[in-house]
Amino acid sequence: MTKTPDISAMMKDVMGAFPVDTTALNDAFKTTATLNEKLSGVALTAAEKSAEISNKWQKETLNKLAEMSKAKSEPADYAKAMTDFTSASAEVAAEHMAAFAEIAKSVQMDTVELMMAAGKDMSEEATAAVKKATAEATKATKKATAK
Repeated sequence: MTKTPDISAMMKDVMGAFPVDTTALNDAFKTTATLNEKLSGVALTAAEKSAEISNKWQKETLNKLAEMSKAKSEPADYAKAMTDFTSASAEVAAEHMAAFAEIAKSVQMDTVELMMAAGKDMSEEATAAVKKATAEATKATKKATAK
């Protein structure tokens, strides 16, 4: 009768002939973690600046509302107060929207810079890992065929 080959032993021998180096995976994980940290920093900074702008805008609006809601002696003064409030609100809105646009522009530029740098780093790491793996595979193949 024929003997059934031990597949486990064969696989163990094959896997032993081609050792796996996990440093490339560790490096990729570290690079990704660093990128995520930097991107989070950009997002948090933008959120902080946006909150500051929103808070300032709200305070200015409330101050103008307080001024507008004061009692007036003449009915025409109410119309003037409303016109002044509307005009000032439009000006402030334009200023704050421009500030929000600057934040968005800054976030976009920072993100593009980070992605470009990360792409370059990952490309270099991948190239190094492939070269190392190729060298190890070639070495293991030569060793296996020499037996």
